Amino acid sequence: MKSKNLLTAAAAALLMAGAAQAQTNSWTSYSYIEAQGGVQLTSTNAPMDKLITPTAALSFGHYFTPVVGARLHVNAWESKSGFSSIDKYYKWKYITPDLDLMLNLTNMFGKGSDHFLNVILLGGVGLNYAWNNDELKDLNMPAYVTPLAWDDNRLSHNLRAGLRLETNQAKRLGVSLEVNANSLSDRFNSKTNDADDWMFTAMLGVNFRFGHKKAAPRYITKTIEVVDTFWVDEPTTIKVMEKQPKTKTETKHMKMNEAIFFQIRESDANAASGIDEAIKKVADLMKCSDDAQFTVTGYADKGTGTAKQNKKYAQKRADDVAKKLIEEHGLDAKRLKTDSKGDAVQPFEENDKNRCVIVTGEGTFRITTTEMVDVEVEKPSTKKVMKTKTREVQIQEEIK
Repeated sequence: MKSKNLLTAAAAALLMAGAAQAQTNSWTSYSYIEAQGGVQLTSTNAPMDKLITPTAALSFGHYFTPVVGARLHVNAWESKSGFSSIDKYYKWKYITPDLDLMLNLTNMFGKGSDHFLNVILLGGVGLNYAWNNDELKDLNMPAYVTPLAWDDNRLSHNLRAGLRLETNQAKRLGVSLEVNANSLSDRFNSKTNDADDWMFTAMLGVNFRFGHKKAAPRYITKTIEVVDTFWVDEPTTIKVMEKQPKTKTETKHMKMNEAIFFQIRESDANAASGIDEAIKKVADLMKCSDDAQFTVTGYADKGTGTAKQNKKYAQKRADDVAKKLIEEHGLDAKRLKTDSKGDAVQPFEENDKNRCVIVTGEGTFRITTTEMVDVEVEKPSTKKVMKTKTREVQIQEEIK
């Protein structure tokens, strides 16, 4: 009775373990048929090597999950017992149909279901039917020696526990090694020891699997961080070489001789076309000296008018230029004197150029010159800068 309770508890544990196992395998269920052959030993007080007999089995099974399965297992052939004291032994036939529950320990504690080798724990309950006990009868043993001897046949319970090693269950064909311990009625071997008899079997098997159902993929939603990279234009400054004017002032002693030209019959500097610009140029040069004395001399051309008229025109031109230099450009009158040469002196070979005023002087002048030089300068510009931005993205990931 205790054995039956223990088997019931083991079966319940198998079912609960299978229900709790996460379905993370490549298949969820399959069926199989298997043929097995091996040896069996029924325990008794006789040498073990004398008691080994052949056994065979045929089974049909189904795995409901990669962890939990069940099978209908039929084991049969012959069993043997005897008396070592007289070296007498006897055999009989038996058949044991069992309903077994199976627990795949490899799939329970490992990942996936495509394992090269699977370790399977099994337990079951069934009936044992034995017959053909004639060899015991032929021994003519006293009744007190074999009080539990049976004649035609014997029906008893069978409680089983065992362990299997089985190749990859995802494959169509597989092989197995199975070792079982079977608890039977005390009368199974026709001897009495006030306890259940035990039959131990060891069998090799070949099985064919079919009807594999693939597990539907399962996914979990995960939030991951994605880093985006992009380029932007950022303001910056760059150094470049460019031409810029550079002024240089030198002081030197020199003679000044600058001409201001008039048109024909022009003597009034205020009315003469373009005179203001020419006078300003001369005035700027005159201001570069602090000690020079200047003479503003008027001239007239010989090709026009008389000597008397030209003398008067030339003086008028000189006086008007001097006046503008003093009044408009701030030249010191004490440093200026005027003169008229009329047409008596022709400073230029070209006749028309002799209608002019020439400003002369000698002294120390500050001469400023300008040249273009290469200068390193900073200019605004832009540069490409790589930026990153992190964002959260939800993805679906398959559970392996």
